Amino acid sequence: MSKKNLVIVLLVLTVAFGFFIRIYKINQIPPGVYPDEAVNAQDAIQANKTGQYQWFYPDNNGREGLQMNLEAMSFKIFGISDFSLKLPSILFGTLTILGMYFLSKELFATESAGLMGAGLTAVSFWALHFSRMAFRAIQLPFVLVFAFYFLFRAVRTRRWSDFIIGGAFFGLGLHGYIAFRIAPLILVVVLIAFILSRENFLKEYWKHILVYAFAVTVVAAPMLYTFYIHPEYFSARTSEVSVFNPDINHGHLLLTIAKTFGLSLVKYNFWGDQNWRQNFPPYPVLDFVTGLAFLFGIIFSFIRFFHLLGQRIFKKIKDTRLELYTLLLAWFFIMLIPEFLTDEGLPHALRSIGTMPVALLFAVMTFNYFYHHASQKTWLQQRLVKSLVIVILLSIGIFNVVKYFYFWAPAPEAAQAFEKNLMEVSDYIKTVPPGKDKFVVAESMQRIPIEVFNDGLPNTYYVYPGEVPQIQPKDPKNFTVLLTDNDADSISNLQSRFPNLHLQEVKDSVGMSYYILK
Repeated sequence: MSKKNLVIVLLVLTVAFGFFIRIYKINQIPPGVYPDEAVNAQDAIQANKTGQYQWFYPDNNGREGLQMNLEAMSFKIFGISDFSLKLPSILFGTLTILGMYFLSKELFATESAGLMGAGLTAVSFWALHFSRMAFRAIQLPFVLVFAFYFLFRAVRTRRWSDFIIGGAFFGLGLHGYIAFRIAPLILVVVLIAFILSRENFLKEYWKHILVYAFAVTVVAAPMLYTFYIHPEYFSARTSEVSVFNPDINHGHLLLTIAKTFGLSLVKYNFWGDQNWRQNFPPYPVLDFVTGLAFLFGIIFSFIRFFHLLGQRIFKKIKDTRLELYTLLLAWFFIMLIPEFLTDEGLPHALRSIGTMPVALLFAVMTFNYFYHHASQKTWLQQRLVKSLVIVILLSIGIFNVVKYFYFWAPAPEAAQAFEKNLMEVSDYIKTVPPGKDKFVVAESMQRIPIEVFNDGLPNTYYVYPGEVPQIQPKDPKNFTVLLTDNDADSISNLQSRFPNLHLQEVKDSVGMSYYILK
């Protein structure tokens, strides 16, 4: 088999495996649909019913509309289910694997780096986990990876089509996760690097830059217009948790930023996100080996960046390698800003998900260095070093997949984080005869997952605990009440008015309960 065909086969296998572990048991893992995911589904269902698909959905602190609109399309094709809800995320996560192959190959100029980038992304716990949830955050790695791939390819090839596609991808980012809004700063820094490292860059590329900017603007225009006519959408959530909020920093802004910045950094190697919905506490977001490779890569990038920048400033030496290290460092620290400029739940793997691809790129840099450094050795040393790198990469994959499916997924804490009992209530309702009145007693967010997956179910009513006294079934002797919590007041009220009701607690294998009165 030729080397080219071997690369294609390995890439197809890597992407296929990444897709498989993102779709495997998707109706069971994660062990529930969190209310925030269900709000997205609720908007998607309503959009399908009304035909009013929005660029921005204002509920739940406001969310850019691309995720919900794709979920609406998925619901139309496949019906409403866990699978169809999470399908857009699965596809974004899988396409990011492919994008990391192209970007790693473009930046490091070797096929092996491309395969390493795809492989690490396919099996990364961080990437895998968010690819299996219906959060719009998973769009951010996808957009950044393809946007920067086409940007660097465009500068190399000078093809107009690459500038247009790269700009379109970057403009698409504004329709996704809120953290993207800081990403244009990366373009500014990288543009400066292009100017510093190339002769007459602006003179030769000014038309290309305008075409790129035009493509960005055209694709981003609907969201820009939405923010123009609804400026409150732009800052609906960020002001509440910003370190610039006096209620957050208590008059000590710099100390607060130092604390949040430190907490944001430790999650890669030492102490990760402590939210079971976003990580496997207390472990860092990167496995031990990938974390070490990440550290080596980022330290090496700092050294090379300052060396090349010093040569450019003091010796007037222009070196295009400055562009690579500028991109990696700017990408990492700028996309860390949405995390460390907030002070809520840090470290925060969701808010910093824009750093996930570049953290893996630092690791690729390390593995690729050792893999190709072996070519300077004897034949036996080459084979030993390359074989060792391959074994390490395969071990990383096995470790992360086992960690996710056999340790994180069955943990009671994961079930609690995703409020697994809500989906159990949802499943139980389907077993009750359609003609029988069914009352679900739950708070506003807890009822949404139940309602979403029973959309249109007849004789089903949702009430707040305070509305329990208003429950009036058509047949007082034949109805069912489901409660997501052991609400003593609601249970007492119902049993006093309907003595025939008997309380049943349903407890699952991880100790979570819901309650039935029938």
